[in-house]
Parts: sequence; structure tokens; C-alpha cells
Amino acid sequence: MKALKAEDLVTRCDPGQFSFETTNEITPLRDFTDAIGQPRAVRSLRFGTGIDREGYNIYALGRPGLGKHSLVSEVLRQRASDRPTPSDWCYVNNFEESTKPILLSMPAGQGALLRRQMENFVKEVRDTLKATFESDEYQNRRRSIEQEFKERQQEAFDELQQKAREKNLTVLRTPSGLAFAPVKDGKVVPPEEFHQLPEEERQRVEAEIQNLEQESQRLFQRIPAWERETREKLREMDREVTHYAIGSLVDELRRQFEDQSEVLEYLEAVRKDVVENLQAVLYPDRGQDSGTDQQSGSESPSDSQSFDSPGLRRYRVNVIVGHKENHGAPVVYEDNPTYGNLVGQVEHIAQMGTLVTDFNLIKAGALHRANGGYLILDAHKLLSQPFAWEGLKRALSSNEIKIESLGQMYSMMSTVSLEPQPAPLAVKVVLLGSPLIYYLLRELDPEFQVLFKVAADFDDQMPRSRENEGLYGRLIGTLVQKEGLLPFDRSAVACAIDHSARMVGDSEKLSGHIGSMSNLLREADYWARESEKTTVTASDIQRAMDEWAYRSDRLRERVQEEIERGTLMIDTAGACVGQVNGLSVLQLGDFTFGRPNRITARVRLGKGELIDIEREVALSGPIHSKGVLILAGYLGSRYSQDVPLSLSASLVFEQSYGGIDGDSASSAELCSLLSAIAEIPIIQSFAVTGSVNQHGRVQPIGGVNEKIEGFFEVCGRRGLTGDQGVLIPSANVKHLMLREEVVEAVRDGEFHIYPVETIDEGIQLLTGLDAGKADEDGKFPEESVNGKVQAKLKALAEKRSHFGASGQSREAP
Repeated sequence: MKALKAEDLVTRCDPGQFSFETTNEITPLRDFTDAIGQPRAVRSLRFGTGIDREGYNIYALGRPGLGKHSLVSEVLRQRASDRPTPSDWCYVNNFEESTKPILLSMPAGQGALLRRQMENFVKEVRDTLKATFESDEYQNRRRSIEQEFKERQQEAFDELQQKAREKNLTVLRTPSGLAFAPVKDGKVVPPEEFHQLPEEERQRVEAEIQNLEQESQRLFQRIPAWERETREKLREMDREVTHYAIGSLVDELRRQFEDQSEVLEYLEAVRKDVVENLQAVLYPDRGQDSGTDQQSGSESPSDSQSFDSPGLRRYRVNVIVGHKENHGAPVVYEDNPTYGNLVGQVEHIAQMGTLVTDFNLIKAGALHRANGGYLILDAHKLLSQPFAWEGLKRALSSNEIKIESLGQMYSMMSTVSLEPQPAPLAVKVVLLGSPLIYYLLRELDPEFQVLFKVAADFDDQMPRSRENEGLYGRLIGTLVQKEGLLPFDRSAVACAIDHSARMVGDSEKLSGHIGSMSNLLREADYWARESEKTTVTASDIQRAMDEWAYRSDRLRERVQEEIERGTLMIDTAGACVGQVNGLSVLQLGDFTFGRPNRITARVRLGKGELIDIEREVALSGPIHSKGVLILAGYLGSRYSQDVPLSLSASLVFEQSYGGIDGDSASSAELCSLLSAIAEIPIIQSFAVTGSVNQHGRVQPIGGVNEKIEGFFEVCGRRGLTGDQGVLIPSANVKHLMLREEVVEAVRDGEFHIYPVETIDEGIQLLTGLDAGKADEDGKFPEESVNGKVQAKLKALAEKRSHFGASGQSREAP
């Protein structure tokens, strides 16, 4: 078998293919959707945004760092620019039922106009009414009504006085009211003289006084009615004057919004309310007392009254969503999708030790701001907020936004609050999230499939063609210019593209993880500036990768140190029966490294049992256990078709104290098992990786670059001899993107990498003996590895047959 050449170990991007010297010469990409290798996602997004049917909202799934947010935003902005600008939304006071504010829908830009016009209207109304009520005409009419009331009172008093004179009595005014007393010769009779009158005369006078007192009481009872009548006349006069005074102002407003029926209805309601609540307009801080004393005394309406005064807030216009004309549809991203931030909320202010609210404190949610356009949400953040997911589904299902506090919704509060009129909803929602969340929602939430019918699946890799390398170079140039980094020369761009292939672990692919690439470019720019360079070169890219690895590889360094010190036992020379160097991968956050593991096998006479010690102590995962069970199938079908499999074998990862999973060590385990059965030593200067099937074919595995480099580092620390190397599956050759030091060692003949397709090829390399092929009778050559395994298993079967009755067994020599 032939080892791979150095040229097979890495695929380099040729800097000469680029027409630029530095990224300053690159025309930035205007549309990321054509450059980052996401045709499926872009097509899905364009379909989802183009179809205007209920339930066709979008879930963009892919792991973080793929540029989902940027791409989605770009596609939505393109689509939104061609769509009409949605309406403004305003809440205004409901003068008939203040707890149920009215929602007005107005053309873009008209909401802010109405708000300004209403502010001016209130100021002009107050100025106009002030001038009107201070006019001589109004004061004369008012005095006339008040004089009429006084004259009626005086006439009634005079009539009572006349009746008293006719009966020789007079009316006296006292602090407690009117009193009657007899008179003689025009003078009031003193009490002493009155008591000296004859009894009959006194009784007659007292009777007359009693009659007059009753009549005066009837008079006093009519006075409140006269006062009410007077007040009503004053009110009616105020209404008439106010209606006339503000009529032209309201009519002017009506002409500005004559094509908006909802606004016209509101303005008519404003006219009626101003007429009915004149006191609240003139004296906002007094409340809404509709008495008639506003013009009594010297007090006059203050010009300094704020529009925030309680009596004037009722005429404000709360524009919760406003747009500019011809601005297109909105594209909104809500970073904190709480329930209130999504559907809106009613805020409160502290006043006199209590919390109060009105329609001016209604705040729009993200659904309001995105209404008529597009809303982008992070699925994980959305699901992390209590009630937010349910609130979003409720709004999308009902096609309306109902602002309702959680206390009201779940009957946790009995206080009176606002019930704003719901807003009709027409929005396209795009959720950004991981595939795991998407499939969990699809499986567990029936409403999800109804509301989010479009999946935009983001790929984390793209084919590595010359055309795509050119596009990737433009992408790098765009990121460099966007970040304001130093210009990158063509060698730096080529090196970054090589690293992209390394990130995805495939020489024929490029990574779609834009976030990681952006981080690499920023760090390379930093190291270039540290070196006082004006251009970033390939050496700066390499240093950025090396520095990042150094910051992350403390544990890798510790593992290598313990192997070098002999604490972790790994042989890189000599030969041993039933022992092989396997390779595993450890991942710590976003840092992955390989480490060799000693795998050993022991066999003895038994009942065909293959014991996985890792599984027996619950340290192996199901995939690893599956790989071990496949070995038993392979042994039985290849070597013991005519005789029972009569061995008991044990396999173990030596010095493994944590969990292990995956089947990438199954080929190494099988080689160690064949070595133990045939008693043929395995060369320890090799390490083995690859899974195996029941037919003995070696299958590809993941992390091949890290595994090779992990064993190479062990060998390098001990000294490269030219005999060391790694056996990998042939199918993994296309995945090789090894570090330059490994490539150089292979080029110099100090290290070797062998691709194998079958276990026979691997065992032949590991033992130095011919694996052997079976003849027509299924027999292998005696001196071959397979022949020795077959002979040993046959001998064990004969021993088992001989000792079977007593059940004795012994370890195979």
C-alpha cells in the first residue's frame, strides 16, 4: 500500500486566480444573497415574502453565525422597498366611555399632522373662548340673566312684605333667615308690650305670623328652582357661545381631513365634548365641573396651562405608530421580545399615591410597528419570555393586536384598566433560530405548522469551486471594508479561504459561518497593526489562527504533556499483541483537538461473548456500543461459519475515565481483537481511525484532521523516526486540510498517512504480514493474519466442545 503524498493532505487556494492585489480594489457585494452560498434559503425567503396568504410566515433555521439576520434583513428590505407605506395608528379619547380608547387608521404622515393640529386647536379654542367670555356682549347677556334671577327674588320678597303690611306686620332679616314682627304706628312692637296685649289679640297676631312664615317657606322652596333655571340658562348660553366660537376652528380641521371618515367622527365628538366640558377646557386643573362660576370674580383662564393638564390631555392624539410618506413597508427587529414589547402595553403614572392611566399612556408593540411590513424575531429569546409565544400566536391567528395586560388576561387583577380598541394585523413574521427549536416546535406545537409554513434552511457549507472561491474572496473584501480593517492582500484572502475549508473539515467545501470568518479577519487586522503593517498578509492570518489556538488549547497542552511524561500511556515504537493506538476527538466550546487512546483486547475460551468494558460500566454511548456489536457479527460471519464462535473477548479504552461515544474507533478495536486472537503483535508507531461495517469495509469518520494532528504532535514531541503514521479511511482523503507542519513532515518522509478501504488492508499495515484471502472453501493461508485467526477460533471451538460438559474454560495462551 502507498502512503498519501504531501499534495494530497491539503488543498490550497491559488492567490494567482484573484485579479486584485488588495481588498481595496474589490467592489463590495451589494447583495449578500448572491455571495454566501445560500440559494435554498434565499429562494425560500423570497417565496415566503412574496406569497400574501395567511399562515405563510417564515422560520429561518441554521446554527448561529451563518449570517441569517443579515441575509433575512437584506431580502426583507428589498421586498419592503416596493411595498406601499402602511397607515399611521393613533389612539384618541373615547368621550362616551373613557376606558375604551378609539383607534384611528390614517395615511402615512397624517397621524403626526393630526396630533399637531389638535395641539394648536386646543390653544386656539382656549384663546377664542377667553376672548369671547371677556367680551362686553357676553358679559351683558350674562348680567341680564343674573339680573332676571335677582329681580324675581326681589319681587317675591316685596310681595311678602306687602302682605305683612296689610296685616300690620313687618319682615325682618336675621342671621337665621326672615322673621315677622307686629308693628304699631310704623314701629316694631317690643316683646314686653306684645305680651301685655289681650290674649285674643296675641293669638290673632301669632296666627298671622305663622301664615306668613309658611308662605315665606314656600317662597324659599321656589328659589332653588329659580337658581337651577338660571344656571341652565347660563349653561345654554355658554353652549351656544362656545358652539359658535369654536365652530370655525372645527370646520377648518374637518376640511383638512375631509376624506377620513373616522377622523371626522372624532372631530365631531371633540366639538360636543368641548361644548359640554367648557370648564375643563378653560380651567384644566379644576377637573370637569360644569358649574357656571367660571366667569365670577376676577379669575381668568391662564395662558400657561400645559397641554399635559388633566383637563386637556383628553384632546391629545397618541400616535403609537407613525410613518413617512413613500417610505415603503417597515422592517422591524425586536431584540427583547417580551409580551408587552410584542403586543404593546398600557403604562401607568403615580399620582397622589395611586397609579392612574389614560389613552395617552398606550405604548405600541413590535407588532404595531411592523404592521403592514415585516417583523424579525429570535426564536430562542421569544420562547424564553413568559407568554410571549402565546401572545404572538394569538395575534397571528386572530389577525388583530389586542393590548391586554397579563393581569387582565388571567384574571389576576380586579382593578379597572383600559381596553383599547384592537388593531387589525397584517404582518409577515420571520423567526430566526436553530434547527433543534424548529423541529421541536413542529413536533410539539400544532399551531406552529399552521402559522409558519415556510422554512428557510441555511446551509453551513458550500461547494469549493473556483467560482465560489472568487465569490468568497469578494465576501472577504466586503467584510474587510465594512469593518474598516486594513486592506488584505491576495495571499491573506487565499489563506482565509483555506481556513474556511478547514473550519468545515472538507477540502471540497467552504464554510458558510460568516461570524467565524469575521472574527478571523478582525484578529488578523489586530496582529498586522501590532506589527505596524499597512496591509494584512497570509502570515497575519496564520498568526491569528495560531494565537486563537494558543488561547484555547490549555487542556490539549496538558494532555500532550502527560503523554510525554508517561502518565498517559501511548507507545509510538515497538510492537505489542492486542494493543493499538486509537484516535478520538475532544471538543471544548468551539475548540476541537485530537488525542490518541490506547485500545487493548484480551481473549479466552468462552461462549462467543464480546464484552465492551466501557458499556458494562455505563461509560459508552449507544453509537460506540453499536460499533462493538458489529465486530461480533464480523468475526462470526467471516471466521466461524462452520463452527461456533467459542471465545470470550474484552475490549477497553485504557485510561479513559469519562464518557465515550461514536464508532470511529471500531476499526482500531477490531484490529486489536484480531491481533489478540492470532497472537500477532501490532506495530505501535501507527495510529488507527475509522468505523467498520459487518463486511469489514472501513467507513469515513469525523474530525480526521484533528485526529491525525493529535497523534502527529505526540510523535513530534518524542522525535519523528520516519516509521510513524496514521491509518485513515480512504473516504476521508477528500476531507484532509492538515496543518503545514504535518504536510512538511510527510513531504520529508518523516510521517505517513495511509488510506485504507478494508480491515485487511489495515491489519496488513499494522502487522507487516499478509492479511490473506479465502479460497473456495473459505480457508485462509495458514501464515496469513486471517489464517491464524481462523485457526485460533477453530482451536477454541474444539476446546469448548471438549470441556463443554463440565463448563470449564481457561484463558487462551
